[in-house]
Amino acid sequence: MKILVAVKRVVDYNVKVRVKADQTGVELANVKMSMNPFDEIAVEEAVRLKEAGKATEIVVVSIGPAAAQETIRTALAMGADRGILVQTDAETQPLAVAKTLKALVEKEQPQLVVLGKQAIDDDSNQTGQMLAALLGWAQGTFASKVVPADGTVAVTREVDGGLETVSLKLPAIVTTDLRLNEPRYASLPNIMKAKKKPIETVDPAALGVDFSPRVKTLKVVEPPKRKGGVKVASVQELVAKLRDEARVI
Repeated sequence: MKILVAVKRVVDYNVKVRVKADQTGVELANVKMSMNPFDEIAVEEAVRLKEAGKATEIVVVSIGPAAAQETIRTALAMGADRGILVQTDAETQPLAVAKTLKALVEKEQPQLVVLGKQAIDDDSNQTGQMLAALLGWAQGTFASKVVPADGTVAVTREVDGGLETVSLKLPAIVTTDLRLNEPRYASLPNIMKAKKKPIETVDPAALGVDFSPRVKTLKVVEPPKRKGGVKVASVQELVAKLRDEARVI
């Protein structure tokens, strides 16, 4: 079974994000970038499936600037076999990403596509679902457990009421949630080996995908600073403030 894993280069989750002075977006200059945490979980799950003998090859795909090769190298150091970089400096939005992945899926013919349920920069949570719709494949979202079998994969997913297990016929799409696994740290020998693993660079035009944005960001602003708390003398005063000022009751 061949597995295709999509990864995204985002601002590191430990970095405090700052809004640009002109409010057109967030500051990316001289900011530490890393792999999207949910995508790390996707790579780890694919590697575990290969280690268990359920997968034969792991192909990692990233869409973004040339610097996204670093993100692919991280995935290769974790255990993936080869990488594909769709190089573009354009803003990547979910529909264009899904169309790009569809073109690569048709080229690579994987039996399973695994990706994080969402990216921590835009929090869209749309790409996996859009890709499943474009391909007409079964999908298991918010996966907390993945168990492949003969021609199927059982996905335990987190829903509002608890856990739900669905059985999907392969080929299928799986999006990963936090409790699926804990990603490994790449060892130094594996980091060195990853430098020799192949990364193919693809032009978006060759895939026939238009990256023109469907959504326009008008303005990005900092959230309002939290105000200090106050002490009240009685329950009646508390109720009055909740009703008249906070308007929560």
